[in-house]
Amino acid sequence: MDAKAFVDEYLGRNTDALNDVIDALFWYGEPAMQEVRSAALLTKILEDGGFTVERGISGFPTGFMATFGSGGPVVAVHAEYDGAPDNSQLPGVSEHKAIIPGAPGHCEGHNVNAAVMVAAARAVSRAMRDHGIKGTLKIFGAPAEELVLARPYYVRDGYFDDVDVAFHPHLLERFSTEYGVLQRAVVSAEFVFHGETAHAAMSPWKGRNALDAALLMDSGMAQYREHLSPGMNMHRVVTDGGNQPNVIPARAAIWWFFRDHTAEGAKGLFERARKVAEGAALMTNTELEVVVKTAVWPVRGNEALAHALQRNIETVGMPAWSNAEHDLANRLQAANGAIEEGLRTAVDTLDGPSESIPAANDCGDVSWKVPMGRLWFPANVPGVTFHHWSAGAALATSIAHKGGLVGARALAATLVDCFTDPAIIADAKATFADETKGTDYAPMIPDTNTPPLDTNRQLMEKFRPSMEARYVEPRHWFE
Repeated sequence: MDAKAFVDEYLGRNTDALNDVIDALFWYGEPAMQEVRSAALLTKILEDGGFTVERGISGFPTGFMATFGSGGPVVAVHAEYDGAPDNSQLPGVSEHKAIIPGAPGHCEGHNVNAAVMVAAARAVSRAMRDHGIKGTLKIFGAPAEELVLARPYYVRDGYFDDVDVAFHPHLLERFSTEYGVLQRAVVSAEFVFHGETAHAAMSPWKGRNALDAALLMDSGMAQYREHLSPGMNMHRVVTDGGNQPNVIPARAAIWWFFRDHTAEGAKGLFERARKVAEGAALMTNTELEVVVKTAVWPVRGNEALAHALQRNIETVGMPAWSNAEHDLANRLQAANGAIEEGLRTAVDTLDGPSESIPAANDCGDVSWKVPMGRLWFPANVPGVTFHHWSAGAALATSIAHKGGLVGARALAATLVDCFTDPAIIADAKATFADETKGTDYAPMIPDTNTPPLDTNRQLMEKFRPSMEARYVEPRHWFE
């Protein structure tokens, strides 16, 4: 049995273990920076498989790098495992029904992403050991993808300096890969205004209203929307608007995401926002503090690695969906106002460069540092909306299990190809040089930035006790 047949057979034998990880991560439902239970499970699976694990990389307590083997080539896989606030959804039902109202949860599929990554890693590491395959496999756990946060730090801090090629598996409704610029760049920044309190009824003239500044900035940015170029967009939340109406707010904050096709464009939009904020501070006699939370490059898919992935996608093929699975998909589509088409039954073709979508992913920095392949695997329902309850309903069902398995099979097979066929990595590096010609990559994230460790801490302090009572732990383990 050759190495590719071995990893396929290994994953077939360990399907129950893969499914259990998918379900456990779903029920943990941990949001960005609080993925404590999730990271512990993933690192245990890797350590039990002979990987050496470095935890807490780049200052992220729930981040990790796991290494197997030695020497070249060095092939990396990276994936996320965070949920999002207020995304709690009971699996297997076609109506909005939270497991715990107001709690965080998975409504995009990062639970399946991470399970696919570690399952493929266990299969390939066994093949490397049993078939004498040389090289180094690196597995990166990336917390806080919903905040597009961790991987720019990893790149900035040198964790990808020795990597030859990298792969990112992500759930979708289809089985495909692509190349070109796939997603947008984004700058995430909070604008904090500092004023002075006063009694809002008795002596408002003595106060300096920080909330007025935040609202004026918001109004200024609303006027600027007319002048955004195609592909640019921006959105915000007010994170602090004061404490009570009869006290002039001394502090107010508004958190923005700025997106564009290019890193330069996203950064330019951010700089425009800074000027608007400075004007708002001037008008209200307040002081402005700007906190850049993260800044990421657009996601790029490498053409050579896309072709390598596509060959294995076509070999593996789509899952055989049951009537019950199609029925759940149809009901979710109806509930979401989408076309009732059931589940996809054929893999996508690889026809040429893809158009970028407005979303971002913090793997963008990796994709400009080294050649990167993006694997989309079919573990959710066409027509559902990410960060909406409908996208969470299938994530701990047989739809996610079957889609996750074919994703792990395609990923593992492609990793074996990279280790055993030097031409794949050589082609990836050659096309990467061509694709990035004329672009000088450098991380946009400031050198002084450190991870925001308290993010979602209060949220989990509130909900973790009730969530823990519903946790589902793995019953099967990888051989």
